[in-house]
Amino acid sequence: MAKKEKEQEEIKNEQTEGQDCENQETVNDKETQDEQSAEETPEVAAEEEMAADTDPLSKAMAEAAEWEKKFYYKSAEFENYRKRTIKEKAELILNGSEKAVTTILPVIDDMERALENAKNTDDAAALKEGMELIYKKFMSVLEGMGVKTIDTKGHDFDTNYHEAVALVPGMGDENKGKVIDCVQKGYTLNDKVIRFAKVAVGQ
Repeated sequence: MAKKEKEQEEIKNEQTEGQDCENQETVNDKETQDEQSAEETPEVAAEEEMAADTDPLSKAMAEAAEWEKKFYYKSAEFENYRKRTIKEKAELILNGSEKAVTTILPVIDDMERALENAKNTDDAAALKEGMELIYKKFMSVLEGMGVKTIDTKGHDFDTNYHEAVALVPGMGDENKGKVIDCVQKGYTLNDKVIRFAKVAVGQ
C-alpha cells in the first residue's frame, strides 16, 4: 500500500515538473516575440515615415500650403505698396506747386518794394528801370524752372509751336509762310509746349 502511494506521488511530481517546463517555454516564447516586436518597431516606423515622405498627395498638399502662405504675404505687401503710392501721389498733387511758388516769391517781394517806392517818386525813368529789372529777374526764375519763350521772329510757321491768328497779304514771296508778327508769346516747359505762340503769318 505504501509502495503504491509512493509511485502515485512520483507520477504526480513528474506531471507537475512537466507542466512547469511547458509554462516556462511559453513564457520564453512570449519574451522572444516581444523582443522581436520591439526590434521591428523602429524599422516599421521608419518605413511608414518614408512612405509618408514619398506620398505624392502629402507632398503636393505641403507645397500648396507653402505657396498659399507666400501668396498671402505678397498680397499684403502689394496692398501696402498701393496705399503708400496713392498717398504719395495725393501729396504730390496737393503740394506739387510748392517749389514753383517758393521760387517766385522773391519776385513778388521786388514788385511790392517797387510799388511802395513809386508812391514817393515822380521819376518815370526810375520806375521803368525798376520794372525792367523785375521782369528780367522773373524770366530768369522761369528759365531756372525749365520755362522758355518760343522764338517766332523770322521763323517759318510751325503748327507744333505756332497758332496763326491772322494772315498778312502783300509781304512778298520771301515772307510767304513766315511769321510776320507775334501777337502773344508762347512758352515751353522742359521742351513741352504749354502755350502756343499766337502769330500773324505772311500770305
